[in-house]
Amino acid sequence: MSWVLTILGIMALIVLHELGHFTVAKAVGMRVERFSLFFPPTIFKVKRGETEYAIGAIPAGGYVKITGMNPEELKDLDPEVARRAYYSQAPWKRIAVILAGPGVNLVIAFLLFWAVLFSGSVNGEFSLGRLDPSLHTIQVNTSVLEVQKGAPAAHVLRAGDQIVAIDGRPVTVASARERIGRHACAGSLKDGCRAATPVQLTIRRDRRTSMLSIFPRYSAEARRMLVGVSFGSVKSYGVLAAAGGAAGAMWHATTQTLTGFERALTSSKTRHEVSSIVGITKDAHETVQAGASYALVFLGYISLVLAVINLFPFLPLDGGHILWAAAEKVRGRRISVIAMWRFSSVGIVLLLFLVINGVSNDISRLGG
Repeated sequence: MSWVLTILGIMALIVLHELGHFTVAKAVGMRVERFSLFFPPTIFKVKRGETEYAIGAIPAGGYVKITGMNPEELKDLDPEVARRAYYSQAPWKRIAVILAGPGVNLVIAFLLFWAVLFSGSVNGEFSLGRLDPSLHTIQVNTSVLEVQKGAPAAHVLRAGDQIVAIDGRPVTVASARERIGRHACAGSLKDGCRAATPVQLTIRRDRRTSMLSIFPRYSAEARRMLVGVSFGSVKSYGVLAAAGGAAGAMWHATTQTLTGFERALTSSKTRHEVSSIVGITKDAHETVQAGASYALVFLGYISLVLAVINLFPFLPLDGGHILWAAAEKVRGRRISVIAMWRFSSVGIVLLLFLVINGVSNDISRLGG
């Protein structure tokens, strides 16, 4: 089931991106020939009105085909059809249509990040905090942030419990760890051994104070006694604070993505970490298994990266179309197709290099 949710999530990002192009193109009067999820060969298609809706066999994206996206096509079109062609429209209309795709992805990323922060999800805020450390989503205090499964504290403490005292004495985070750690094993010191005496905890839960007893266990990795909790609490975000946090996380992730591409072109070590759609789907599947909040943050991040990549100023990416429409507006006349593709060729070669590198890395990972 988690694989189904993963694939549906990625498909939704693709469909919504293309739906942005499609909706605005229809709104400004352009003729849309095809709306396709994935790339040819086509395995399913149906025509409604003047538009054909299709599903391709290669799951590497999707596209909206608008009549006349190559200016050289205009001379061979029927005058009525040519009137509604892409290159027959004013530059601002073309820019609006192209911007709509990545614009939808930016809105999706913002809404998902905002929802995670506003909901107060511990896992979601922790995941966003890793994406943008400046968020400081976790506040350090003696409240229980998370209880580990199978730990001594499991089924005794809950996330949100505030530890007021240990063994009758008030505590800070440091002193709480120290007092739990001073308990000795009932037998020889070994990993997992149980303490001879319990830790007496005074906690505040739902505005009530109560006493609880927990027998810590020794962790060879940590080299001390543990009850299996992490301390801290999730920062509370209101509507505006969550919006500011989401915007900040998007900015941080965008700058990291751009510098990551730069490093991927200059560093062999970074290139070995690049993934294709196969690796991205695998990572997405792991976040779905980790929980809904992790999955929402990951999906928002992928949506953001999809927008950033599409805005690179090279044809056939959205940024390339925007660049040449703006150049035509400034210049006052159309740019030749040869000039556009000549400029774009270098960028496309570099992007293809990274895509092929990502596929190669994923094949190597799948092969062990």
